[in-house]
This record gives sequence, structure tokens and C-alpha cells, in this order.
Amino acid sequence: MPKNTSKPSRPAAPAKSRKPFLIGAAVVAAAAVLGIASYQASSPDPKPTVNDSAASASDPAAAGAHPELMKLARRDAKDPLAQGRADAPVVMIEYADFKCSYCGKFARDTEPQLVKKYVDNGTLRIEWRNFPIFGAESEAAARGAWAAGQQGRFWQFHAAAYAEGAKEKGFGGDRLKELAEEAGVPDAARFETDLDSDAAKAAVKKDQDEAYALGASSTPSFLINGTPLAGAQPMAEFAQVIEAAAKK
Repeated sequence: MPKNTSKPSRPAAPAKSRKPFLIGAAVVAAAAVLGIASYQASSPDPKPTVNDSAASASDPAAAGAHPELMKLARRDAKDPLAQGRADAPVVMIEYADFKCSYCGKFARDTEPQLVKKYVDNGTLRIEWRNFPIFGAESEAAARGAWAAGQQGRFWQFHAAAYAEGAKEKGFGGDRLKELAEEAGVPDAARFETDLDSDAAKAAVKKDQDEAYALGASSTPSFLINGTPLAGAQPMAEFAQVIEAAAKK
């Protein structure tokens, strides 16, 4: 049966665990072991199947928030890959890949609900992290999204890349240009320059390294005020963690 997270057939970087989302590596300079939260679900509807050594990430009381992980929220008001108030009480960091089917499902079905219910009223901030794990086209799409962001069109590019059927068209050079045009990126020449720039490669690698340092090995993976949540779970799962975090 299908899972609600996507994994590469071979990991893009060495990983000791194949669990969907594992928290247990160094955070900033502390290098503290923060515990494990991992689950799999066969569809968005059933309750997660909990790994014997882990607490369910959908239960905030069980999984718990790790204060050290809250430091990963950048809260940069000028970050083009984020939406919501920089001082919002809750920050959700999303680690995702544009070739990931479940990431697309989350982007189309759940994220718009989160924006309407929590971002628009100032409760939630969403910070995107590029986590390409499916090879060269994943990397290219991540750089394309970053390049679109340099012209203030990241979320429009994000919507175009995650539109139904978009992934099947691939993310080659010409396709990325089409997506940039669809997203309304005003300067096509600058987009192409930024796409292949060292700055784009460094930005994507920074996000990717952050995800691997956390032990993430599948997409999408989330941190909500330091509480891990794995997979394209239904709205109710996200609402439970967000509202618990907001109360704190």
C-alpha cells in the first residue's frame, strides 16, 4: 500500500536510518541527541502506524517539542521562501522535493487550508527548505524555485511546479523556463542566470544539509515549533500540532 512520504530509491547522502522522519542529530553547535519521531501511514485517512521505538509525531503530547529545533526557524522577514509574519507564534518548516508526489498532494490539498486558517490570521509562518532527494531534476527544480524567489515569485513557482500533472513533464531546462513564465517571473534572463549561479547551488545545499543533519530521509518532513511531523498528513493532524504549539 502507498505511503504518505516519498523516498529516493537510493539516498542522495549517507543515512543511518531509513525511517520517514528521524530527529536525533546535531542542532547548531549543541550536537544534542533529541530523540526519535517516526511514522508511516498507508493513506491520509487512517491513523499512523507508530514505530515501536518512536512516539507518534501526530500526537504533540507524545512526540513533544524539542526547544533546540525551534532555533532552526530563520524568521527573516525578507525571506522569499517563507510566508506569514516573522513574529508568528508558530513556525512550520517544510523540507520537500518538487518531484515528490506526496509533497504535491500536501501543496495542493492541505497547505492552502493552513494558509487560510492559520497564516492569514498571524498564527502560523511557513518556511520552505529545498530538500531534493530524487536526483538531478530535483536539484534543478530546487534551484529554479530559489531563482524565482529572487524576483518575489517563489510561491507562484511552487504552485506551478506542484500543479496536477506538472511533475510528469519533468524539470529540464526548457521546462523550468516555462514554469518561471507561468509563475510570472518578470526577468527571464535574470532567472536563467540565477538558476545556474553558485548562490543558488549554495542555498539549496544549505537547506539539504540541514535536513540530512536532522536525519530526514523522506519527503515531505516538517518541524512545527520543534515538533516533528512526517508525511502528507490530513489537515486535522497539522491543526492538532499547530494549535498545541500556539497555546504554549
